[in-house]
Amino acid sequence: MQKFLIIAGAALLIAGLLWPWIAKLGLGRLPGDIAIEKEGFGFYFPVMTSIIVSIVLSLLFWLFRK
Repeated sequence: MQKFLIIAGAALLIAGLLWPWIAKLGLGRLPGDIAIEKEGFGFYFPVMTSIIVSIVLSLLFWLFRK
């Protein structure tokens, strides 16, 4: 559990440091993401972004497990 928490913290730190470059890739505003904006109200649910991040993380965990 300790090793997992250290790795997760390091991954979040790296993602935070790289966020300006990650945002330029368009991640977060992909087709398939739900965005509803009305006067005084905004709702955003990143469906496709979540699917892509899930696939990438699954592949990375699969590769590191071997």
